[in-house]
Amino acid sequence: MQLVPRPPRPTQSPTQSSSYKSYKADPTPSNYSQDRADRLSDRNPERVVIFIDGANLFYAAMQLGVEIDYAKLLQCLAQGRSLVRAYFYTGVDRANEKQQGFLLWMRRNGYRVVSKDLIQHPDGSRKANLDVEIAVDMLSLSHHCDTMILLSGTGELSYVVNAVAYQGNRVELVSLPSMTSESLMSVADRFTDLTTLKTSIQKGSASTFGA
Repeated sequence: MQLVPRPPRPTQSPTQSSSYKSYKADPTPSNYSQDRADRLSDRNPERVVIFIDGANLFYAAMQLGVEIDYAKLLQCLAQGRSLVRAYFYTGVDRANEKQQGFLLWMRRNGYRVVSKDLIQHPDGSRKANLDVEIAVDMLSLSHHCDTMILLSGTGELSYVVNAVAYQGNRVELVSLPSMTSESLMSVADRFTDLTTLKTSIQKGSASTFGA
């Protein structure tokens, strides 16, 4: 099934964050543009929901050689906007006490954790696919936010990203280019190379957001 291309959007304002790169324009349906303008006024700040593919972020952090500070990550991604909710999707090993402790911390510090037991595959690897959970949550939250921030690179999410964009939501994609599907990039409104955020989200660094 091919994704239907979306109409172009006017060039972004130069006042937007330089860490973000304009990649694909979002639609502006005629019955939505005024509502969006009203919601994004000073009285109604832009509402964002964050969706984090835990496995994707884990391997990206390994490539970057950093340990993620998840409190700083929320600040960095929200950029002063109104954060409605942040989801973290991950496979779990119930016997791994260190992982259970980490997920408990996440739940107590601003994240809604969505987990699934790891499944043993014939090649010996253990994985958990949470693409369906991410897609369902994106569709469910589409009417409760203005912008969705997705940390993932899997092309399986391309269709749902395109779907919520046509409902009027802006979708910002954050990942490493080498770990991101071209089909996913092509339907996102903005793509950010995670490398550009490295110094702001790693443990031990001074946060530059909210200053």
